Amino acid sequence: MTTTGEDRCEAGTRAGPVWWGRWRSAALDAGLALLSMIECAVQGYPFARDAGLPVAVGVVFGLLAGSVLLVRRVWPVAVVLVWIAITPAQMGYLMGVVGLYTLAASEAPRRIIAALSGMSFVGVFVVAFVRTVQGNVRGDAAVVAEWFPPFVSLTMAIGLTAPPVLLGLYVGARRRLMESLRERADSLERELQLLAERAEERAEWARGEERTRIAREMHDVVAHRVSLMVVHAAALQAVARKDPEKAVRNAALVGDMGRQALTELREMLGVLRSGEGQASKGDKGVRGESVPLAAVGVAAAQAASRVSRGQDEGVDGPCLAELEALVGQSAAAGMVVDLSVEGDVRGYAPEVEQTAYRVVQEALTNVHKHAAGAKTYVRLAHRVAEIAMQVENEPPPEPGDASSARLPSGGNGLVGMKERVVALGGVFVSGPTDAGGFRVSAVIPAEG
Repeated sequence: MTTTGEDRCEAGTRAGPVWWGRWRSAALDAGLALLSMIECAVQGYPFARDAGLPVAVGVVFGLLAGSVLLVRRVWPVAVVLVWIAITPAQMGYLMGVVGLYTLAASEAPRRIIAALSGMSFVGVFVVAFVRTVQGNVRGDAAVVAEWFPPFVSLTMAIGLTAPPVLLGLYVGARRRLMESLRERADSLERELQLLAERAEERAEWARGEERTRIAREMHDVVAHRVSLMVVHAAALQAVARKDPEKAVRNAALVGDMGRQALTELREMLGVLRSGEGQASKGDKGVRGESVPLAAVGVAAAQAASRVSRGQDEGVDGPCLAELEALVGQSAAAGMVVDLSVEGDVRGYAPEVEQTAYRVVQEALTNVHKHAAGAKTYVRLAHRVAEIAMQVENEPPPEPGDASSARLPSGGNGLVGMKERVVALGGVFVSGPTDAGGFRVSAVIPAEG
């Protein structure tokens, strides 16, 4: 599985001590806090002297105030408030600059950032103005222009508040933009993974559907002709001594059908082998599905189209015009078949005619397998908006009848017929009759 950026970020969190995400961040904050403590401790000496306090008190006070920078990442508001509080003591300028930057770069509301920045600006301005005026008075520098104290105070206030706040706002905006882009990339990566999984599922479904279609086409190619071969072989065995001429005719029919079946199977295998060669040349990186199932399905359909005819090689599939020849093959195998056609004969879409032909073909094959010797009725009705077909056989003769032949059955014939009809929006019904026979009925829309 691919690791997303979000997983990487989660894996990287809590890698540092306490509230720091990384040790490098902890070391940076510790270094800034140490510098701030030294600065505040140095500045605490004159503060304690001017306030009449012991020097140790001023130094300790400066150390405590400077150490607040350790919590700047979790409580930036507290850091700025502490700096505003100690501004009159003229200490903690590093803490103020770093605190304002951290506050502006944080997720704090803009109104809080603006309020604290304004308070810091006013505090620095007032303290700088008072100190400048007091210094001029003590130095007896009355000749200094009146604009000098405000200018110095304004410069200090702007210099200590504006740059860190602006830089923090820029860094915060850039950080949020990067997080947004990272989240979007993670989202796109997840969507791509989902699309890839769905595409794989669809491909697997398509492969399954193509395998089913190929199996159905190969079943149509092999089952009918081989069934007739078995029936003729059984008849040949029965009449070999009684009627040598009929035995010779049956043997010739079996040979012709066998050669045709082998030719059709050889064509399919040829497509399989050529498909393997194409796959190995043009798709060497793919493993598993080395045979193009679609090409095999087309070849199977083309081969199946020649089950009941040996001509018209350019036709893509069987049509209803060949239905009489199909019935004739079953009649030649000894089946009593009655074909009746109702309505005006007209042309249909190729898939409609092919499906109708396959239904009749498979139904006759099932009669050969399960009710050899039974009389069979094939009815075809051309209606206004649909075509209907029905194949019904009477009860089979006694099991001891010499004309019967035991044929294996895979149970896929009825399933394949139903799949074909339903795929065209038709209705398929099959089942035993009250008289003990079996009936197969199908209705297919004329439009397909």
